[in-house]
Amino acid sequence: MEHTVLLTMLGIMALLTVAVMILPLAKRLNIPYTVMLAAIGIVIGLLAHMAPDDLSQGQISDMLHALHQMEITSEVVFFVFLPALVFESALAIDVRRLVDDLAPILMLAIIGLLISTMVAGLAIYGVSGQSLLVCLLLGAIVSATDPVAVVAIFKDLGAPKRLAILVEGESLFNDATAIVAFTILSSMILGESDPSVMGGILSFLTVFVGGIVAGYLMARLVCWMLRWIGESVLARTTLTIGLAYLSFIIAEHYLHVSGVMAVVTAACVLGSRGRSIIARSSWHGMEHVWEQIGFVANSVIFVLVGIAVPRIMSDLGAQQFGWMALLIGAAFVARFAIIFGLLPLLSAMGMAQRVERGYQAVMFWGGLRGAVSLALALAVMENPAFDESVREFIGVMVCGFVLFTLFINAPTVKLVMKLFGLDQLSPVDVAVRDRVLARSFRELSNRVERTAEKQQFDPTLVAEVVEPYHQRSKKIAEHASQTTLNEAEQIRLGLKTMVFREKDRYASFQEQALVANEISRQLLHHAADLIDATKSDNLAGYEATYTRHLEFGWQAKWAARVQRQLGSQRWLSRLLADRYHWLQATTMALRELVDQVPECVGEVVNESVAAELTQIIQRRLSVTILALESIEAAYPEYTRGVRKRWLYQWADRLEKSHFGRMRDNASIGGDVYRDLMSEQARNTEQHAASPSLDLGLDARRLVAQVPLFAELSDVGQQSIVHRLKPRLVLPGEEIIHKGEKGDAMYFISSGAVKVLVEPAPVILGSGHFFGEMALLSDQPRLVTVVAKSFCDLLVLTTGDFESLMSQDHELRQMVEKVAAERRE
Repeated sequence: MEHTVLLTMLGIMALLTVAVMILPLAKRLNIPYTVMLAAIGIVIGLLAHMAPDDLSQGQISDMLHALHQMEITSEVVFFVFLPALVFESALAIDVRRLVDDLAPILMLAIIGLLISTMVAGLAIYGVSGQSLLVCLLLGAIVSATDPVAVVAIFKDLGAPKRLAILVEGESLFNDATAIVAFTILSSMILGESDPSVMGGILSFLTVFVGGIVAGYLMARLVCWMLRWIGESVLARTTLTIGLAYLSFIIAEHYLHVSGVMAVVTAACVLGSRGRSIIARSSWHGMEHVWEQIGFVANSVIFVLVGIAVPRIMSDLGAQQFGWMALLIGAAFVARFAIIFGLLPLLSAMGMAQRVERGYQAVMFWGGLRGAVSLALALAVMENPAFDESVREFIGVMVCGFVLFTLFINAPTVKLVMKLFGLDQLSPVDVAVRDRVLARSFRELSNRVERTAEKQQFDPTLVAEVVEPYHQRSKKIAEHASQTTLNEAEQIRLGLKTMVFREKDRYASFQEQALVANEISRQLLHHAADLIDATKSDNLAGYEATYTRHLEFGWQAKWAARVQRQLGSQRWLSRLLADRYHWLQATTMALRELVDQVPECVGEVVNESVAAELTQIIQRRLSVTILALESIEAAYPEYTRGVRKRWLYQWADRLEKSHFGRMRDNASIGGDVYRDLMSEQARNTEQHAASPSLDLGLDARRLVAQVPLFAELSDVGQQSIVHRLKPRLVLPGEEIIHKGEKGDAMYFISSGAVKVLVEPAPVILGSGHFFGEMALLSDQPRLVTVVAKSFCDLLVLTTGDFESLMSQDHELRQMVEKVAAERRE
């Protein structure tokens, strides 16, 4: 037992050492790292395969024996490597961009894989002598574009962002689809299920969708747990590692749904929501750990794939070689039809954004196969229930296909990208790069000169060092002057730069605990919306998007409806409190940005455009302040409490930073620092609770605020309270509409409304009432009334109106008098 463990550890460490040593060699030879790993693995496999069993004892013999014993199995790939590699890849994907291209990705991953399975399976069925189901099984295995191989290659090549999203997203979903299809077809071949089309479709949907649901639920549970385990990066990273493996194992082994889809979904949910829970520095630390895990797993698995090749391909003959050529040709014909046929059709139908021809070419040629395909083949080879000829057939065909894509496709993907100019910057990016470089070289040379002068270095030596930077700066500046950006391009670049700076401020607010995690998530989503809108529609898109953010969305409108129909205020109160928090954070960020515009965009735009950008940010700040002040005017006590708490939080942050600097400067010792921090934590707890927002919809208080009812006795007011129903109206909300049948009149307890009449609207404030004319005359509404600000209204329905007017003649006379004046 001890010797077995020793040899296993020796083999793993030897593999990692070899993998690390060939990394610089792969870069120097300009060969993808994973291809080099597989090649080295094949060499190791040949050496281990040819080494005699009676080698003398020693380090070299033990190492060869250890490598010979390290045979890759399907369980090792699925339960050791695949969860980590898929999770690491999906965690790095921009979920918003993934959603934008979800239609073509799912089309390629599901419909495309099924088409490829049919074409490849039918092509090989005509010559191989195997059953149709076995050939379809082979087609499903070789149609799986492996995320491990694809992501590794695209990281090395530095592919454009959207191209990487399309290819990586397809490979992740495609992988899950292939495994599901493999499971269904295997069951049919082994007689474990009936080979019916509807049964297969139902099984596919159950397994695929079930994996999504399982991954989502487990990820949300982990997001909840992340809030309660403290700020430890180690603890949080460990929890995410557990999420990757538990989501796969529970889904695949216990729930019998797609483990890969569970991992992909869990990683996407964590990547979307986790950034608003985990501080930016902690998130970067977690990403670095996952990059390390991905590197180790990637290195080991491709070497193991290479080691397995000599064993699997030992029985390759001329006949199998011909079948393999036919299989490769059929699979590539199917993929060509999918990429250049399905994708344009999808775009023409308006179901997806257009995919450029160059992107299509790279997606066609970059559909690599790797560990996943080989693992599925090994699952067949290791299963004695399959006929021996089937196991040999599947193993040789899949291994040959994988080798072809790794050693032919992978090294030439970069050539395809170069052919379509995808490895080059756009003219706008080149102009930005030149401007940034020219300024950077100038600042660098000036800083070197100042430092050398301070340290009294020889001026001739300094000039010799600095002169190349001056020359490069001059040359780049001349090139940049030849590449002009028009005003629209400069505005787009400037706005994108400012939004990225704004996004950075929001992340800083979250890290300093100045905004709650949920508010931070909203702010970051708003910033992402602004970036996307600016890219597509420049200034018009930017202004339309921030205007839409300031409007009340469907949630607030539904919450207001729940309040007025059911009397429940909790949902609406929470939404208004959240709105105030993100408006306050946005205002703070924009106030900082207004003064920083020249500094932020000076490298990419001229002075006149910088001045225009300052005005754009100022306009946005002004309307944001108006929205903020409308809440402050409606709920002064709540907003005062929020601001007070924010100042306490800011002071706590400064206090912690001050104590930390004193410790770093050795002004205080560790014991004193810990005592100070303990006392500071106790003080923080005293004002940690956030104030609650009271909508102020107490009917008795609202009635007392209306001048018509203020002079009534307590008994009189109480009788009115039973008839009047409080209602909160949001700014811009339509209260009554011209032409509709009137069923109530309204008393304004606080706030203001706008009556849309000609020639100009009329503003009614606290103490006024409206809507009475339709009740008195039993006629349709004569005007439309819209809330100008937050309004506390008292609603008197038609039945209560008649009862109240019959009891209080003085009130009826006053209402009729006002109605007559308005009618005139």
